[in-house]
Amino acid sequence: MIAIVDYGVGNLFSLRASFAKIGVETTVSGDPDLLRAADGLILPGVGAFGDASEKLRASGLDRLLCEEAGRGKPLLGICLGMQLLFEESLEFGRHRGLGLLHGKVVPMRGKIPEGLKIPQIGWNSLHFVKPSPLFAGVREGDFVYFVHSFYASGCEESLLAVTDYGREITAAVGLKNVFGCQFHPEKSGEVGLSVLRAFAQLIGNPGRASAPSDYPL
Repeated sequence: MIAIVDYGVGNLFSLRASFAKIGVETTVSGDPDLLRAADGLILPGVGAFGDASEKLRASGLDRLLCEEAGRGKPLLGICLGMQLLFEESLEFGRHRGLGLLHGKVVPMRGKIPEGLKIPQIGWNSLHFVKPSPLFAGVREGDFVYFVHSFYASGCEESLLAVTDYGREITAAVGLKNVFGCQFHPEKSGEVGLSVLRAFAQLIGNPGRASAPSDYPL
């Protein structure tokens, strides 16, 4: 069973519907016992980093996610959920993330050419930096759907794919059993469904994810 983490932020039910379309059973919950019992976790998110990280801390789910990831449970962060995997964000101040991946979240403004709209909203192509089982069914240059104004920086250790938006922008990350997509798989058509399917298959084949622990917690 894959559990979609419900902490008051995210497109929970569109994600569930996408998994249902590929025949994968999921549940949406913020219950710690259920999340611990799940075989894999999805951390969604839309909105502001500071608000989302505060909600995770207030519920104690920040500790749970770090503990479960440290035990080797596959975890996939989506959009803001991916950004929360990093050490910190500079979105409207400085906010602490989960610290599961090295790097920080920085504004696109001032980093991309003037004239390009912020946020980046729409379809853009993926360019792979290193292979990952998460993208087993995705081809170089396939298009996915983005909605964001901030991006992960300094994450070379976990960088899997980038997209070109006036400069290289982090599109996907992965280290051991922790993965993240800046784009929305649930809004990315067949390519996005392929990513979700690969994550579900990874859970069914835990040897395809690297060993747990040793995260920069």
